[in-house]
Amino acid sequence: MSTQFSKGPTFGLSADVRNKLAQKYDPQTEEALRIWIHEVTGRTVPDNFMEGLKDGVILCELINKLQPGSVPKVNDATLNWHKLENITHFIRAIGEYGLKPHDIFEANDLFEDMNHTQVQCSLVTLAGVAKTKGFYTKSDIGVKYAAKKLRKFNPDKMKAGDSIISQQMGSNKFASQKGMTSYGTRRHLYDPNIGMEKPADRSTINLQMGTNKCASMAGMFALGTARQVTEKNVNLDPVDSTTVSLQMGTNKVASQSGHTPMGGSRLVYDHKYCAKSTEQDAIDFVH
Repeated sequence: MSTQFSKGPTFGLSADVRNKLAQKYDPQTEEALRIWIHEVTGRTVPDNFMEGLKDGVILCELINKLQPGSVPKVNDATLNWHKLENITHFIRAIGEYGLKPHDIFEANDLFEDMNHTQVQCSLVTLAGVAKTKGFYTKSDIGVKYAAKKLRKFNPDKMKAGDSIISQQMGSNKFASQKGMTSYGTRRHLYDPNIGMEKPADRSTINLQMGTNKCASMAGMFALGTARQVTEKNVNLDPVDSTTVSLQMGTNKVASQSGHTPMGGSRLVYDHKYCAKSTEQDAIDFVH
């Protein structure tokens, strides 16, 4: 693996960034690519892998084996601009072969040793695309892409589903309020259309129906009055009509009579039951 970078243009990449990119370079993947290129082209890549590809000759022969005629003329790599032109032709050819733009390295990534990791990723992707196109080798490298399966249906088949509402659709096209009772009326639990018998008692509202049609507040007491727990219709006589029991509640005769003002002293004796204290008793109590 070559981790040396030339002193050429860096295009804004700092040394720290270049070192991080170099650390992502995989020597095992490089060895697999070396075997794959040799199997496809018959050419042996030098020990310094990236240096052996820098002239672009092996790369152009590689794409010509995968897609004959991709690079019509391969320059004899004697001058730098010949090398750079070969790399440029290879980049254009692999784009036409099927690689996406984000999978293709730039010429300076290889020629100026800026990003060997990207060059390695592009070659692995190229091997995967070649496998997808049916170019198989003994060296298993790259991922075969799934083939797109196009399905065509005739117009009659497509229109047949227009009248079917699937579970992934929703429609209120045929919804209506037909047969619904008005608000507040009883809801009957039988259906005459299916032969069910009508309820025997139509004047009784059972627990499965609900209505407030005849509800009123007749007979209710005013707010704050006593609530009687006796019922005259069932001959229940109150024992004591003057006593408010625990089952009644009223604040009708409640007042603040006899309450001391806020902040005043609170007497702890009642003159009805306790003898009136004298001043001398108070002094003796204090001492």
